[in-house]
Amino acid sequence: MRAARRAAPAAVHVLRRRPVAPAQPITLREATSGDAAVIHALILEHLAEGHLLPREQAEIAGHAQRFVVATQGRTVVACAELAPLSRTVAEVRSFVVSREARSLGVGTRLIDTLFARAQAAGFHKLCAFTHSPGYFVHLGFSIVPHLWLPEKIATDCHSCRHFRQCGQYAVMQTLARTNDTCVPLAALHG
Repeated sequence: MRAARRAAPAAVHVLRRRPVAPAQPITLREATSGDAAVIHALILEHLAEGHLLPREQAEIAGHAQRFVVATQGRTVVACAELAPLSRTVAEVRSFVVSREARSLGVGTRLIDTLFARAQAAGFHKLCAFTHSPGYFVHLGFSIVPHLWLPEKIATDCHSCRHFRQCGQYAVMQTLARTNDTCVPLAALHG
């Protein structure tokens, strides 16, 4: 009697989401006060995700030199601010990557740029408060207790409506000290 032939299992094809190469290259640059309205709109657009705190457009304009923006053509697709909390601690703030630019490495480039700016300005620590700590841990940050960043608590947390009920994680990275610091600290305090 012949043994029944088993059909070979069908090949399984897994479709993996690959980022689509942008039509135009994405470039990073320091923001100007003229970018404030666009940065503000980008932040407002992503407030519903629950990962950002609202910002006033006038405040953004006043601190525009602290922001780095990623542009594709003339469109701002991402932004992040390097905000000094003290003479030794700086924070990544208002870090937003538009949905269209996600998975293209833009966020990593922004954080790398802020890291370099913080290091050049002589800060000892770079921190962020985030709902997605894994992203920052992947970039070399460590999750730390909020109390390790009293500068943030004194500067922002006391006036926040989420104070003592914060769902964010504090992440921090120690910066290596270099002898070639060249960005005046006052330029970041604007």
